Amino acid sequence: MNKFWAYLKTKQFRNNLLMAIGSVFLVVLAVFFGLGIYTRHGEGIPVPQLKGLSVEKAMDILKEQGFEYKIDSVYIGDQPPGAVVEQDPDPGTNVKENRTIYLTVVTRLAPNVELPDLEPYTYREAVATITNYGLKVGDTIYKPDIARDRVLEVRFAGQVIKPGTKIPKGSKIDLVLGNGGGASEVDIPDLVKQDLDAAKFVIKNGGLTLGIITYQGAITDSASLVVVGQSPMKTDSLTKTSNGTRINLTVAQGKKSDVPN
Repeated sequence: MNKFWAYLKTKQFRNNLLMAIGSVFLVVLAVFFGLGIYTRHGEGIPVPQLKGLSVEKAMDILKEQGFEYKIDSVYIGDQPPGAVVEQDPDPGTNVKENRTIYLTVVTRLAPNVELPDLEPYTYREAVATITNYGLKVGDTIYKPDIARDRVLEVRFAGQVIKPGTKIPKGSKIDLVLGNGGGASEVDIPDLVKQDLDAAKFVIKNGGLTLGIITYQGAITDSASLVVVGQSPMKTDSLTKTSNGTRINLTVAQGKKSDVPN
């Protein structure tokens, strides 16, 4: 034991101890700087700003700067299809070359949704339900029915559709509502010689429904059209029709003064 303590006091032990400490220090330095060189510590490329760009433009930029990319899609009705709405990492973040950048892009095709059952609902209830399903209200059409503002039919692209029908999200659907007047009758208006816009106004406000518009002759200016025929037409023997009746119109190019008597 005395020899061990005596050895600890010798110059040889001190030299060996200093050499061991120095070796450990050199190993730590080598590992530290080696990892820094291997991982290129402190080096990186800033991620470009990609939000708002088209997906094609964003991909071109990433390719030019040596990035990889992956794309996910989402449907957003008020955003242009193909636009980048999210990116990860955020713009300006320093990353290594060949890093994968994740993009979220607005899909070009709207997903389908099933039409809910709206016929038991009032107009306000139907609008709230339609909005929750990602759909929009188009035209409202009134038909004779004792239930005022109650949904009687739902139409899409001019066709009656039933609950469960799949239509693209964001589509406009038309609602046929009861007018609360039952099977009451209204006067048939005389629309011949009227401007088309004026005729539409009279039909809508007269409790009737605009039917098929037939164009007669060459049409060069859609803003200058007059009615030259209608069906049903007011006659001495026929002056009234059911509330909500469809009025079909024949229109021609010209002004009211151009229509022959």
